[in-house]
Parts: sequence; C-alpha cells; structure tokens
Amino acid sequence: MEPEIQPPAQGELPPAEAGLTTAAPEPAAATPDGEAFRGLRWAFMGGQGLRAGWSVPLFAVLLFLFMAAVGAVFFKLHLVGNKGGFTARSVLFGEAVPFLALVGAAALVALVERRRSLLAFNLTGPHRGWHFFSGLAAGFAALSALIGALALGGWIHFGPIALSGGDILRFGALWGGAFLLVGCVEEGIFRCYLQFTLTRGINFWWALALEAAMSLDLLLRAKGNGTWGVYGFVLIGLAPCLWLYLKKAEGAGFWYAAWVTSTVFGFIHTGNNGENWIGIFAAAAIGFVFCFSIWVTGSAWWAIGCHAAWDWAETYFYGTADSGNVATGHYLSTAPAGNVLWSGGSDGPEGSLLVLAVILLLLAVLAVFYRHPRGSAEGEQETRLPAG
Repeated sequence: MEPEIQPPAQGELPPAEAGLTTAAPEPAAATPDGEAFRGLRWAFMGGQGLRAGWSVPLFAVLLFLFMAAVGAVFFKLHLVGNKGGFTARSVLFGEAVPFLALVGAAALVALVERRRSLLAFNLTGPHRGWHFFSGLAAGFAALSALIGALALGGWIHFGPIALSGGDILRFGALWGGAFLLVGCVEEGIFRCYLQFTLTRGINFWWALALEAAMSLDLLLRAKGNGTWGVYGFVLIGLAPCLWLYLKKAEGAGFWYAAWVTSTVFGFIHTGNNGENWIGIFAAAAIGFVFCFSIWVTGSAWWAIGCHAAWDWAETYFYGTADSGNVATGHYLSTAPAGNVLWSGGSDGPEGSLLVLAVILLLLAVLAVFYRHPRGSAEGEQETRLPAG
C-alpha cells in the first residue's frame, strides 16, 4: 500500500505525523542508518518499519488474540458473560476487554515498527489535556443541542426523572467510566491506529478498493439496518478523494485514510439493532469529523473526549436510545414522538435527520477554533514521501 511516509531520522516521531505536512519526495525508502531497502525485504519493510499493508492485518490478529485471552480471564472472574441488559457494569467490563487488548496489540505493533511507544499513533501533540476536555464539552453540548431541537419540534417527550439521591452520582460515574472506555476503544482503533497507519501507506486506488469491498459485502450479505447510509457516505467521499488524486495533492493520504476509516466506522454499526440509514450515515460522518479533529489539533484527544461525552449525554443524562438500546440507570426519561424521520424512532437521536446538522456544526466549530492544521509553529515537523 504505497506510499510510505518517512519519519524524521532521529528523535521522537512528530506529534502530528500522519501526513499533515509533506516535503519533497526522497529517492528511496531507507533505514535509519541510511541503507536502502532492497529485494524481498523492501516488500515488507519501509522507512517506518513494517509496511502498512502488513501492519494492519498483524494488528487485527493481535487484537483478536488479546481479546480472546482477556475475555477468557474476565469470564472466569464472572466480570463478563451472557447476561442481558444494557447496564453500566456490562458496558464497563465489556469495554475493558477490547481496551486492554487494544493497548497490548498497539504496543507490540509499535515495537515492531520501531516506534518508541503506542502514543505515536496520533496520541502525541500539543495541549492534549485541553483538547480532551474541550472535546468533552463539545460532545455534551452537541448532543444537548440535538435534544433541544428535537424537543422544540415536538419529536421527543420528557418523562419523570428516573434516579434520585446518591444513585444520580453513582450511575453518572459508572456510565462516565464506561463511555470513557468506549471512546478510548473506538477512537483508539479507528482514529489512532488505523488512521495513522493507513495515512502512511494508502493511495487512492487502495482506498477505492476497500470502499468497493465494503459496499459489495453489504450488498451480498446484509439486509436492512441502514446499509444505504454506508453507500451514501462512500459516494460522497468519492468525488473529493478523486479530485485529490487527480491534483496529486500533498498529504492526500490522510484524507484517503479518513474516507476509509470513517466508512468502516459506519459499516460496523450496521450490526447494531434498531439502526436506520440516517444513523449509519451519521456514524460515518462523525467518524470523519473525528479524523478532521486530528488534522486541526494534531492528536485524537479531542475526538476521544467528544465521543465519550456524546455517548454519556445520550445514554445516561437524557436517557434516550443509543443505536436502538436504552440503558438501565439513566437520569432523565425521554421517548421519541412523531415522524420517525425527525424523531429517530427506535434508533434514538442519532437516527434523526437533525443529527446531520449537529455534525456539520461540530465540523464548523473545529474549523473555526482550531485554525492551524499541522503547520502551526508549535511542534511542526516534516514528514517525507518516498518516490515509488
């Protein structure tokens, strides 16, 4: 999956590595000591170690193996099992399994690729704490704006408060921890590891092939559950990515990767119960917003915070359905009303057409308040694309 982006010769990897700035092409991929890769080794190794086309399946295998091992331990300890219900405990321990697996898999891949730590996967960069907490605020505010618009239109009705006393704080904290893990896992896989890795090793044709493969899989296998949301996002992303390819734009790999990782994010949500095409398209679209946040902030911390707060507000604070699931132990009580196209129906607020306006609002906020993508004076470093 050429091209491979070359890292700096010495020192830490740049905070915003993954194609944010590019310099003139170099004649050939080389090892840190200057020796060019040749022969069979060239097929497997690039300037950053293992090539992206091999790194992704390696990561997937390691993630699966770690999840199986950690899941077996958690099952033996009766922390996870076949118990039904969408509860804070089930989500907390259920997400702890992929979180630990993700850390283990990413750490091993980082070692193979000669990175100093797993933080190299879009987790470095300036003002990480500020970006995380501003992401938290943005996620809660955005979901609240969506609920407010639904209430004004009469598409959601509020019931009595479902919790009282100490349960408000207890369930709020439990769901907070659960959704922080959800944000870390989903952003860690898609916006940290995959976005970083595909950026350094994908081109337009590989991106198009992956988009076509996902579309064909849904066409042959899936029925319902919002598959048209995936098709729509694939088509919307095609034109700008083709334009970048024809223009031979520098840094285009980042946007090819964003197209793919965002589509995959929508694709995996088709397995949820109660999804409609709007909810699936919205999942892919918010995935793109999270990719854009990496472009303008230099890391995935804003995305992690926004993701966690959005889910917490939706599931716990307002008590709405999240991808068709209503949680046990929510603060407020709400119910959809009226036309499903506007209320979201069983899918919840994410299945309403209004969610698309809120996603665009988030995109605009990022564009306005973070105006210095990749080339800011603070922490700017070059990444270089090799020829061939």
